[in-house]
Amino acid sequence: MRIELEGVSKRFGRMAALDDLTLAIPSGRRVALIGPNGSGKSTLTRILMGILSFDGQVRLDGRDARRERAVLARGLAYVPQVAPQLGASVDEVVRSICAIRRADAAEVRALSARLGLDIDAAGRKPFRALSGGMKQKLLIALALAPEASLLLLDEPTASLDAAARQVFYELVAERAARATVLLCSHRLEEVRHLVDHVVGLHAGRIAYDGAVGDYLGARSHAVIEVYVACAGHEPWLRDCGFRPGAGRGWARTVSHDEKLDLVRQLSSVLKGDLENLVVRDLDLVEDPGAIVEAAWPERPGARQEGLA
Repeated sequence: MRIELEGVSKRFGRMAALDDLTLAIPSGRRVALIGPNGSGKSTLTRILMGILSFDGQVRLDGRDARRERAVLARGLAYVPQVAPQLGASVDEVVRSICAIRRADAAEVRALSARLGLDIDAAGRKPFRALSGGMKQKLLIALALAPEASLLLLDEPTASLDAAARQVFYELVAERAARATVLLCSHRLEEVRHLVDHVVGLHAGRIAYDGAVGDYLGARSHAVIEVYVACAGHEPWLRDCGFRPGAGRGWARTVSHDEKLDLVRQLSSVLKGDLENLVVRDLDLVEDPGAIVEAAWPERPGARQEGLA
């Protein structure tokens, strides 16, 4: 489904959630909507779903999103971050959604099983009584069972365990191979697995519009932790931007492009004094800010010792 936005604005009182937004997303593209809280991601998603009024023009596959909302809704599928607190049983939810979306209940059960949810065992339970992960698995199965032209994903794996997240990535590749995908996410793993393009929003306007590789190369980060056998390397580590932590540990946040070169340099310089080297990719796609400072509080007395 092709998405065309022209001069789209949305205000809530004095606050402009979207400010004269113009954007074109070709059919079949997989796009991550990136931005801090309040940047307009959820507002844009709700406008595309037809549940918020707006100023400007929105066209989906050339159709006016206001006048032809009922027709367009048949091609949309949505996975929310927070599941609705439904009192209906799991079986009733499945029957209702399948009737509305013309989906096969057996397909929903099969997809749920792949994600690790046994619908037959949970069928009589109220939907709201399920755990967060079980709710999310069912919502994913309900969204992916019918064929959709536009798949809207809002932090879709937030409640999933690692095994279910991997299955989810596989299912999106299988079930939504031809669909346009719009992903709202802060998770680096989701962005790497699910999209080929990034649109960054800030204060309701477009701050970035480009390929995912270019975006992640400039903005994804890792924490490098180094443990050394003696204090002789401290001046060099400080010069390289590392900060001291507990024991003989040092840490630094680096960009994706810097990571490999710095690891090689550490191995070359520290050699036999290198006790341990840990590289942790940060599961964020925005600037991690003071993550090292938060995770590695300043060593007591470090300033007096000249180590901070």
